[in-house]
Amino acid sequence: MTRLRLDSPRRSPVWMLLPLRAFLGGTFLYAGLSKLFDTHYLDDASPLGVQAQMVNAAASSPIGPLVSLAADQATAAGLAIAFGEVAAGLATLLGLFTRLAALGGVLLSLGFFLTVSWTTWPYYLGADIVFAVAWTPLLIAGDAGVLSLTAWLRRKVRHGLGLPTHPTPEEREAVQEDVERRTVLRGGLIAGAVTAAGVTAGSALALARRPASSSAAPVSRGPVIAAVDDVAVGSSKSFTTPDGTPAYLLRPAPDTFLAFNATCRHQGCPVSYVGPGFRCPCHGATYDEHGQVTGGPAPAPLVKIPVAVVEGQVVLAEPAG
Repeated sequence: MTRLRLDSPRRSPVWMLLPLRAFLGGTFLYAGLSKLFDTHYLDDASPLGVQAQMVNAAASSPIGPLVSLAADQATAAGLAIAFGEVAAGLATLLGLFTRLAALGGVLLSLGFFLTVSWTTWPYYLGADIVFAVAWTPLLIAGDAGVLSLTAWLRRKVRHGLGLPTHPTPEEREAVQEDVERRTVLRGGLIAGAVTAAGVTAGSALALARRPASSSAAPVSRGPVIAAVDDVAVGSSKSFTTPDGTPAYLLRPAPDTFLAFNATCRHQGCPVSYVGPGFRCPCHGATYDEHGQVTGGPAPAPLVKIPVAVVEGQVVLAEPAG
């Protein structure tokens, strides 16, 4: 096994930040892109949409008034969050203005902690506070020039000015400031071009994938879910709504039928019915038979689906006219 020399650059502490850079950069890039590709994200009618999440979070968040203002402009706020995650992640991976990217990561993580994760107890079950702290080493140290696009641009600037790769003790401060100014300008042009192209393409993609508002006329009777006699008292039946949403039908009493969207209100995982309630296998959120939160990080109850009994059949209730 080859041992590193004591003076090897790879023994420098700055190399220890590379795994953290890769993880945070990759995670935030993935998070932002997944939002842009999610058909529910900008859908104001979806319980998984950013507007619904903001409205739910505003009720318990210490910055509730600000969240409510953002919910009024949910599309713009949602796109800003998604593009902010993409920008922070990509810049961190490339080493372009890494401290600025880390600051964005800290602010985004703190924002998520104060909203969607605020009701999570114990606090360490929520990932957002951990992400906020994880960004701080990069905020303090930056990328230290290791696998850094900014460092590469700086070297190109110095080469273009006929200067050595690294500044010498005799080099005037004005020269170093000029190098930094040119480096920031070039980096800014690259970031601006990528941002303009990404925002244009990403916004078009996200808005195109948003479901169109339905203008269909009201129906006289919704689809049949099950026959009354097929659902025993105290039992449940899984079904799928016409738009493909997984759901559960419950019969807690002989004359009572309840139906719920089977999507956890925390991060969208499918819940399972474990009588007499529901449980999310992803992060442990639990709900009672009425869809109310009884434990875990879920910020809101399950979405109730209106049903009715018609001629011995449990059907989806009529849409409002």
